[in-house]
Amino acid sequence: MTSIPNDCDTLLSRDQAATTLKAAGFPVSKATLATMASRGQGPIYRRFGPRALYRWGDLLSWAEGRLSAPRRSTSEGDVLDATRRRRRPLGSPRPASAIKNYVT
Repeated sequence: MTSIPNDCDTLLSRDQAATTLKAAGFPVSKATLATMASRGQGPIYRRFGPRALYRWGDLLSWAEGRLSAPRRSTSEGDVLDATRRRRRPLGSPRPASAIKNYVT
């Protein structure tokens, strides 16, 4: 079993980061961290030569930031997710700034 660092400044390799996050209850794979890093997403990391090093405090902050608000029902998330996706009420016209005029 992997021990969770007591010091937030502990540096972890990508493999160690994934293993430690799993031990802390955040299931993330090494491949997911690598993909997120290549896309500019995911936790902050530093380079030591060719290797990515993650500070434990940054990993924990990132993982906790991805948690949803507490829920009592599985349907609560559906309502919250739908309101976040919808930028304007259904059936309402698009604002003039969103409509492109094409000259023919």
